[in-house]
Amino acid sequence: MDNGWDESAGAWIADMGDHGDFTRRFVLDPVMIDRVAGRGFATALDVGCGEGRFCRMLRGHGVRPVGLDPTAALLQRARELDPEGDYHEGRAERLPFDAGAFDLVVSYLTLIDIPDLDAAAAEMARVLRPGGTLLIANLSSFATAAGEQAHWVRDEAGRPRHFPVDRYLEERMYWTSWRGIRIHNWHRPLSRYMAALLGQGLVLTHFAEPQAAAGADPATAERHRRAPYCYVMEWRKPG
Repeated sequence: MDNGWDESAGAWIADMGDHGDFTRRFVLDPVMIDRVAGRGFATALDVGCGEGRFCRMLRGHGVRPVGLDPTAALLQRARELDPEGDYHEGRAERLPFDAGAFDLVVSYLTLIDIPDLDAAAAEMARVLRPGGTLLIANLSSFATAAGEQAHWVRDEAGRPRHFPVDRYLEERMYWTSWRGIRIHNWHRPLSRYMAALLGQGLVLTHFAEPQAAAGADPATAERHRRAPYCYVMEWRKPG
């Protein structure tokens, strides 16, 4: 089934640029790197690596990354930007790696793209070594609950009034579009994600709902403070 990624790859690459979009650069990157730097991770798998931006960041912090993505055009761009990188075409639901192969598995805004959450959770847990870490950044379920209507409702002067939440408990796929990108996203309540990960025997060790870091555009940062947009969580594989 077409999910929009092949057609949207060029627009995605242009939108990400060298530093990523606002949410990545100012909200999630500082927290994600803080959870990685100085922790002694030797190997990492970035599930849904796209054009390889976070793989390059991981290498900058002494981690040996492997990137995996189902979209060939994004992997081509990753290899152009990172000729020494290790990138594989594949899906989260069936990872082409041995059990226990990685110290760290990263899912950076990819769970919302994955149709079979339970299969992906099982695979990510499988390829983690005992004692390894699963690091996840995801859109808040409040942000995805309105699906195609998930945008700020504005007053007559164009000022954002409120962000809609609807059908929160109903798991479903929807199309989302911005700046030439049109792709599938999945809405799931937070409890659905938690159940899938707890079902693999993983232990939650960190949860954060980060605000925008210093240097961010004030108006955009304010919108992130007014409505929950994303979260970061860390899970440990016992052993």
